[in-house]
This record gives sequence, C-alpha cells and structure tokens, in this order.
Amino acid sequence: MFGFLKRKKRKTQSPEADSEAIAGEERSAPDEASEAGPANVTTPSEPPEETESAAVEEHPPAVTGEAPTHQPPTHPPAQRQETDAAARAEKPQSSGSLFSRLAKTRSGLTEGLGDLFLGKKQIDDELLEELETRLIMADVGQATTAALIDELTREVNRKQVDDPEHLFESLWRLMVQRLEAVQPQHPVERRQPNRPHVMVVCGINGGGKTTSIGKLAYRFKQQGREVMLAAADTFRAAAVEQLIYWGERNDVRVIGEPGRGDPASVAFDAVTSAKARGSDILIVDTAGRLHTQSSLMDELGKLIRVIGKAEPDAPDEVLLVIDASIGQNGLVQARRFNQAVNLTGLIVTKLDGTAKGGIIFAIADELGLPIHFIGVGESSEDLRPFEPAAFVDALLDRQPG
Repeated sequence: MFGFLKRKKRKTQSPEADSEAIAGEERSAPDEASEAGPANVTTPSEPPEETESAAVEEHPPAVTGEAPTHQPPTHPPAQRQETDAAARAEKPQSSGSLFSRLAKTRSGLTEGLGDLFLGKKQIDDELLEELETRLIMADVGQATTAALIDELTREVNRKQVDDPEHLFESLWRLMVQRLEAVQPQHPVERRQPNRPHVMVVCGINGGGKTTSIGKLAYRFKQQGREVMLAAADTFRAAAVEQLIYWGERNDVRVIGEPGRGDPASVAFDAVTSAKARGSDILIVDTAGRLHTQSSLMDELGKLIRVIGKAEPDAPDEVLLVIDASIGQNGLVQARRFNQAVNLTGLIVTKLDGTAKGGIIFAIADELGLPIHFIGVGESSEDLRPFEPAAFVDALLDRQPG
C-alpha cells in the first residue's frame, strides 16, 4: 500500500527551484603524459578543507604508514586501532533508511497525491493530468513522463487498471521496470584475473566527486578488497590533499603528490603500481570540469587512453558523478560526458537534499546508463548501491509487499 493514501489531507508543497547555472573555470590542458616512476604519497598534518559539497566524517583517520614522508603517530598502532574501533562502535552503522533520506525528493512528487487521491473512486482525465504534472515537477523529464502516462492510459483503456490504487501500483511497476532495464550486475563484483579493476571517476567541481571516491574506498575496504587511489585531479586546490586524507582514513595507498602537474602520468603510474602490488581495485580521481569545456574534455579522453597503455583492458568503468539537485542540467552533463568518454554508469549524489531525484529516470531512458551508487547523506555508509525497487518504493511512499 502507498503511505500517502493512509494520511490525512495535506497542503501540497512545491519542489525546490532548479539551480541551472553552474560556475566553472576554464583551465588549459596539461602536457602529454610522461612515464615517470610511481609518485610518493604525501601525508598532510591536518585534513584539507572539504571543497566539494559533502562533508567528511570527523573521526581519526587510519594512517597507512606507507609514504616515505609519513611521520609516525604519537600513540602506538594498537592503541590507535582501539580508538578507531571505539569511534565506529559509538557511531550508528546505518545513518538512516533510504525512505527517510529521500524525504525531500518524495515530497515533490507524493505529498500532493494525498490531496489528489483521498476520496477518489475512479480514474479520470484530471487525475492523469495532475499525475503528469507531479512527475514533471520531480524532474522525471518530459519524454519519460509522457511515456509513463501513455502506458498508464493504455492500461486504463484496456480495463487492466480500474481504480486509483491500482493506477499507482502500475506506476510503481513501470518506473521500476525502466530502471531495472539498464541495471546489469555491477562490474566491480566480478574480480579481474591478475590485474586490478580500474575505475575512472569524473564530473564537475562541487558535485561530490572526490568525496564519493573516498566513500567507495571505504565500502570496498569493508568488503576485504585491496584498494588503491590515484590523485589525478591536479588542477583543483587541495584536491590531492583531500584524496590523501581519505586514503589515510581508509588505510588505502594513494598515488599522487601536491604540485605534480600531469594527471595522465599520475594515472599511468597508479595503474602500474596497482598491478605490481596486486591491488583488487584502483579508483582514479580526475579534475572537475564543465561539460562545455572542450579542451578539458579532450584531456579527460587522453587520460583514459593513457590508462589503456598501462593496461590494455582498462579502464573497466568510467563513472560520472552527478549532483541530483541540479535537475535537468544533470541530463545535459551525462549526455556530453558520455559523448566524450563513453560512460559506463553514474553515481548520483545529494539525493537527500533535493526534490529533483526524478532525473534518474530521464537519464536511464535517454542514455541507457545504469546508476551504480547513490549518495543520501554525509557518512561513508550513505553512499549506497542503487536498488531500483527500493528507490521507487521510497520515492512513491510505498510499503513493500
């Protein structure tokens, strides 16, 4: 049953205004990749300022101790491990259900449906038109919304759907089917023989790219994987330090150092080092860029080609990080990045703070790109594998079963 059908009548809330403008800064492309030896890992004395939107958790980092410049901790390793374990024990393992995290996204679509369907006994044109409006306001997109309404209308005309409750069960089914159609098994679940699984992560500044990489490292470490990070975002101030800090927290080696200017050479060294060390997964951070910056998009393509020289079958994944709060502009970004580098999937962040989460359906419909992970909070546990049925349940206020 849908939760909103059980509630008292409430006033409809409007979704948040769409933030269409994204500020970017033109940068020149770097020189050709060099084949320098593996870069050192640099350990900052304090965590760098978080320049992407999602904040890092505040608990002591787990230091790798692999960097030549690393300073020993002031307390014994065993004591440090006990401290970290105590911090984890004090913190809840789950920082909220997906249902609660998608409250703002859900409000833009379903809060008005309680008003619309309370007391309704039949399906009419007014009901379908209001449903169409709600889907568009949630940024499901014009084309996807039209397709959903057309399919629902056909089912109504064929008497397959005969009341509002059945209408929404059909809506749920159609929305899940659209997402499941582009959701293959996540490639990282298949271990690569004799080499690391290489993931390249790209996106614009401020979308949560580097933070998402840190959370991915945490997730894979919890699964027992040997993970390495490559700090190939050599343009943004403090980007390398930020990634190194995530590496310290997760006990993950980071290839890259502040001041190194060529991102392609960092990526090449990282692949070579990950192969030599027998790492399971290598995640490559790249410079944030707008989809309108053709020179930087070309540079991203060069970085991917250089990875292919270090390992002919790599990269295995090229993931785009999209900030859900930008709405339809996210579809434009996905379209342009996909044209430039052939994306294999998406990470959609900040779904807990926006009413624009419907953009996931538009991207899946137009580009056929799977969503691998979604960000629904600030803690490491809040970067979660995308599950279509659970997502649509939370979006439509539907109780499973």
